[in-house]
Amino acid sequence: MKTKIETSGAPRATGPFSQGIVTGQFVFTSGQIYLTPEGKLLEGTIEEQVHQIMKNLGAILKDAGVTFENVVKTTIYVTDMSIYGQVNIVYGSYFKDPPFPARETVCVKELPLGAKVEISMVAVKNI
Repeated sequence: MKTKIETSGAPRATGPFSQGIVTGQFVFTSGQIYLTPEGKLLEGTIEEQVHQIMKNLGAILKDAGVTFENVVKTTIYVTDMSIYGQVNIVYGSYFKDPPFPARETVCVKELPLGAKVEISMVAVKNI
């Protein structure tokens, strides 16, 4: 059985997907770009944009009953590897104690709405 996550703290899903899904002990988030909860692409620095992504992900995780401490796997997509260091600093600030999630960072040609960064997560309840 799977349960849809739907929170007003993150941009709503506008296509055939959910903000996130809970199945068993697992929580899967959809990839998040730096849209505000109102659906507007955030202007600003790459650091501000990554903070918006992490706020979106945090809201989805919270609605599923978990936090960043429960995250076991992340995937980060960037359109330019020159921003990797800045993304990594902001991303890392949301994970306080080791062990940190497993992760890959992939450079891609394009992301939705011209975004430069997209992040998705997998979390486990009761860890």
